[in-house]
Amino acid sequence: MDVFKLREAVVNEYRSYVESFIRVYDPDIGKFIADSLHKGQLWPDAVLQLNPAFEMDKTLGELAQEGLLAKETARFFGENIRLYKHQRQALDIARKNEPYVVTTGTGSGKSLTYLIPIYEWIIKHNPAEHSVRAIIVYPMNALINSQLNAIDKYQKQFPGSPVRFARFTGQEKEEEKNAIRNDPPHVLLTNYVMLEYILMRPSERSFLRTATADLQFLVMDELHFYRGRQGADVGMLLRRLQQKAGHVPLVIGTSATMVSKGDRIERCKAVAEVATKLFGVHIKPENIVDETL
Repeated sequence: MDVFKLREAVVNEYRSYVESFIRVYDPDIGKFIADSLHKGQLWPDAVLQLNPAFEMDKTLGELAQEGLLAKETARFFGENIRLYKHQRQALDIARKNEPYVVTTGTGSGKSLTYLIPIYEWIIKHNPAEHSVRAIIVYPMNALINSQLNAIDKYQKQFPGSPVRFARFTGQEKEEEKNAIRNDPPHVLLTNYVMLEYILMRPSERSFLRTATADLQFLVMDELHFYRGRQGADVGMLLRRLQQKAGHVPLVIGTSATMVSKGDRIERCKAVAEVATKLFGVHIKPENIVDETL
């Protein structure tokens, strides 16, 4: 495939579409518009961008052979999956039960930096008991739906997996929500608005107790989304959730690059300060995981 020819074909189709509904009777204005379209005023020039190559680490199967990961965990996500170095660093921090934030670029597999530790913990701690062990909060339902699609693919690799995932948002019908309330999953995927409703609504009080009694992980995806007043509101929401739980779960955050100024030490310190304010839990600068190219 010639990507430049592909771009040219797409632009030409779009140009034809745009020109099809332009009717200008003044010849001078018509010529000006036609020349502008021909020069590409409505579409940017082609951009060539190189994707970074992240430093690699061991496969999940190799970690399982070394006893650093349960065999069930490796089987669920794929024994041949080779981790990036930053993913392995996140797993090592999770193994120490310390909060952390992964701030790496797009396509760096940030979701595995919390899904693997969560799955590992549940597998080792009575998965037969149906109670919420992890709440993962996303800023948008589209991200939740995308995550569920990825989880479905993992489940096909391990059809008998005892770990259960469920989405709890405004998209579900009431009977679906009741099923979740009556038989809660191990991992609850939701958004910050629905999490607020769970804490506020009297109808959710029994579910709130079920969702927090055994809560071990609280994950915030896309931390950079929460800024200003909204960030303050979500920060208070997370504190109220921890208060309802009666204990502090292991907090984990993921984000695209949040700080671009300063050296690595300064950037990690700045991210740690922001994450600490949001979660209300102290996060050490050395537990900020960035990418290694």
